[in-house]
Amino acid sequence: MLSAMLSEAWHAMGANRLRSALTMLGMVIGVGAVVLMMAVGEGSQYAVRQSISAMGSNLFIVSASLSTSAAGVRKTGGTKITVADAEAMKELPGIEVVAQSLHPAPVQVIRGQNNWSSSIIGAVPEYLDARSWDVVDGARFTDSDVRAGTRVALIGQTVAGKLFGNEEPIGKVVRIKQQPFVILGVLDLKGQSLDGRDQDDSIIVPLVTAQRKLFGQTGGGINMIMVKAESQEVMPAVENDMRALLRQRHRLREGMENDFSIRDLTATANTAAETARVMSMLLGSIASVSLLVGGIGIMNIMLVSVTERTREIGIRMALGAREREILTQFLLEAIIMSVIGCLIGLALGALGAELVRRFGQTTVIFSVDSAVIAFGVALTVGVFFGFYPARKAARLDPIEALRYQ
Repeated sequence: MLSAMLSEAWHAMGANRLRSALTMLGMVIGVGAVVLMMAVGEGSQYAVRQSISAMGSNLFIVSASLSTSAAGVRKTGGTKITVADAEAMKELPGIEVVAQSLHPAPVQVIRGQNNWSSSIIGAVPEYLDARSWDVVDGARFTDSDVRAGTRVALIGQTVAGKLFGNEEPIGKVVRIKQQPFVILGVLDLKGQSLDGRDQDDSIIVPLVTAQRKLFGQTGGGINMIMVKAESQEVMPAVENDMRALLRQRHRLREGMENDFSIRDLTATANTAAETARVMSMLLGSIASVSLLVGGIGIMNIMLVSVTERTREIGIRMALGAREREILTQFLLEAIIMSVIGCLIGLALGALGAELVRRFGQTTVIFSVDSAVIAFGVALTVGVFFGFYPARKAARLDPIEALRYQ
């Protein structure tokens, strides 16, 4: 019985091919839009998650403020944070790693005929621990390299590709500000940070080397301290302790503004992740409106079909067709149009996602879950909007239907 009804529904759709195609078009566009938007949203969330994991966990960034105020007068160039500040922080409870570093402006790096402008980071070995940044080729420098101001360097993947190509960089020499540096190791791939910077376009050298031999700094000046807490639960207490310690060390009286800033990267990362999640939901919701439009289109066409086939319905009822069979017949037609439109929409959505990934240089993730959700929603919309016309057809009076011209 069901196979006969399916065959009849297929023939009924074939009798009005153009109208059936136009009816399915709304569902095609709706499903395609939902799949594409969900793929873009998933890609955005994945990119944010990758950036968060690349930063490291439970991190604070302590830096000098750009300006301070005293007696109502604002001054630029706040007091420097120092290596001594970082050493004092190591005594605070709840802290796992403290890593002081110097981040000056990018400089030109030369290797033979190749040259590249890259970010130079002067740091201590603990910097890699705080950032959860591994050395995948070669070895990291040590505390003795920092104390001695050794001219050694660790390079990111981008720098390795630009300066060395396919050549093995370990043990080779590059020139930074006309000074030779030996490459000790190549860092693991990190990708982009939350602010869009390429973290792999970096060269890490011992802190003292950067201070004395590259940038001519004395007195232990640095511009960043990276602090890793033992857990996320202790981060509020750690932040309060660091603030109190620095205010004491910098001799800031009550009422004076801090001449430093403490930034909670975990809070920043969570905000970015929540924003990406909300944007993903928003994109999916907007695209779902087109599914609703497609469902209304199916209902309208099915109502027209019921009106056109009123006499046919009367004949079937006169020959013994029951109300349930008429209802099933028209409901099957709505379901078939929904399913076919949904399948075409899935294919177009997947194709659109691939085109966005390839030409838009955007992270796009087409998941099976999104396809299943879109298919289920489209099928539900088709049944929901097809039920009313089907019920209207099933409740026609046979005598009145036979008289219909």
